Amino acid sequence: MRHLLPLLAFAACATKSPMTTTSSAPPLDPHSHAQPDRVRTQHLDLDLTIAMHEAGGGSVHGRATHTIERLDPSAPFIVDWKALTLGSVTDQAGRPLTATFGPPDENLGMALSIALRPDTAKVVIDYTTTDEGDAIQWLSPEQTNGGTKPFLFTQGQAILTRSWIPLQDSPGIRISWAARVVAPAGLVPVMSAIERGRDGSAFTFSMPKPVPPYLIALACGNLVSRDISGRCAVWAEPKTIDLAASELADMEQMVQACEQLFGPYRWGRYDLLILPPSFPFGGMENPCLTFATPTILAGDKSLVSLVAHELAHSWSGNLVTNATWRDFWLNEGFTVYLETRIMEQVFGKDRATMEVSLGMQSLAAEMKTLPAADQVLHIDLTGRNPDDGMTDVPYQKGAAFLRRLEEVFGRAEVDAFLQRWFDEHAFTSVTTATFVQFLQRDLFTKDPAKAAQIDVAKWISGSGLPGDAPIPTSTLFAAVDTQLAAWRAGKTAGELATKGWVTQQWLRFLAGLGAPAKERLADLDMAFAFTRSGNSEILCAWLGTAVRADYRAVDRRLDLFLMTVGRRKFLKPLYEALLATNGGKERALAIYQRARPRYHAVAQRTLDAMLGYTPR
Repeated sequence: MRHLLPLLAFAACATKSPMTTTSSAPPLDPHSHAQPDRVRTQHLDLDLTIAMHEAGGGSVHGRATHTIERLDPSAPFIVDWKALTLGSVTDQAGRPLTATFGPPDENLGMALSIALRPDTAKVVIDYTTTDEGDAIQWLSPEQTNGGTKPFLFTQGQAILTRSWIPLQDSPGIRISWAARVVAPAGLVPVMSAIERGRDGSAFTFSMPKPVPPYLIALACGNLVSRDISGRCAVWAEPKTIDLAASELADMEQMVQACEQLFGPYRWGRYDLLILPPSFPFGGMENPCLTFATPTILAGDKSLVSLVAHELAHSWSGNLVTNATWRDFWLNEGFTVYLETRIMEQVFGKDRATMEVSLGMQSLAAEMKTLPAADQVLHIDLTGRNPDDGMTDVPYQKGAAFLRRLEEVFGRAEVDAFLQRWFDEHAFTSVTTATFVQFLQRDLFTKDPAKAAQIDVAKWISGSGLPGDAPIPTSTLFAAVDTQLAAWRAGKTAGELATKGWVTQQWLRFLAGLGAPAKERLADLDMAFAFTRSGNSEILCAWLGTAVRADYRAVDRRLDLFLMTVGRRKFLKPLYEALLATNGGKERALAIYQRARPRYHAVAQRTLDAMLGYTPR
């Protein structure tokens, strides 16, 4: 029983946090100005008109109608506001309401406080987006895959939705919503909801399930769709649709696999949109319509674990959501664990084991660069941008914690535990304290002897990776390690036994090269054509190694990659590699100044800080 006391102590301490309120209101969120314990949105209706310029850029004129719940009849309605232009604020009868802005904050924007009449049931805000908004990226035709028409997409996580919709922008505040979108002629808008109809250039969408605001998403461009099954489809530009549909043909099988493991899929449709290359993430789990980077289209399904990950969010993250960004690991750690289980069921245990091993390898490398406070699952992000907590820690350490539960209690018991977790907390936002209490009640009390083997407080509140973290071994990686040893001993690339290797094995090989002489890299490049690889994961790993070794034969490919791909996962290590070389900062800045306009604000923020770049 030695580990049950720290567990209970953590839960008790967490429930007394000032970030936690009564069950009648969401927890107060330090990353939002909203006061949902006084007045909160229950439903949001959007009326949006998109104006796009052929050369790139544009604006969205919006009307946001909030149906509110007034827990404190004397309180104002407070929404988050950033980089928007205010038109008018009225109630449901069209009567003006007094609106006041609070002081600006670099990360949070401003509070828009709206005084309410005694009978106010709805608040209507007319507004227009501006070029300073971080959520929307406007692409000129040459920045798209098709090259003929402009494109826009939004990225709301973590706190960017407030820069294209005035709302209470906290993951603890769940709302249903609907939208009417008027698009430019010849372009198709899609949203993270069910499309209800089209009337000329006007499209209507509905999300009847309560979701956190960061999951409201919009894209608009030259888009077509291809059905995968009765409830799954792929969206992309016409030039990309054939490859996307072929690569993602297993989507329905993945949905069924997750349903078998963790209960029914509750969102109606599961579609996926392939975005232009500037998208800053691998994927974003927007309900009904995952947004994904084209870098997953390798031609051999080797990178579709990302699809499994975003699909898994339909349970962990979308169905049950972190209530604050401090609880982010409840989204991502659970999702990485589910992703692995989907991959195992669809593609086999060897593939899943390699994915886990690579994830833990990445975590170990990043841990070396993080301060102790940022190695904690229940991370303190007070006064910081929540993006600072989006490291490998919530993803990989969180998943390792669940694998440790599986190791001790058995897979069947943990599967049943997780299904109960999803069922009991469906369509709610939860804190770490809520999970700890549920873990104690629903799993640990059933077998205290097994529970005593797991130090929950150390896993959740401690820095580093606990010594009992499960790290699987892969026989396929053992074969790679044998060839690596032979290469280090002097064998040429042509003498290595690499026939039949899959992407994950090549990634293991590249990670193990260290810092070889550039002549040896030239030999590898001649044998395996890494510089010409169409697999973005392999190419990024190779380019990083080549830059560190001053293998300048990759320079043109590196420049092209950094100029055309906006995925932060790839940009960050490549610019870091440049910075570590002699004269590398000048090279990095020369590329970045040209490429920066092509990157989303999420990637720009990370790289500006890394490179010491101040936008003009």
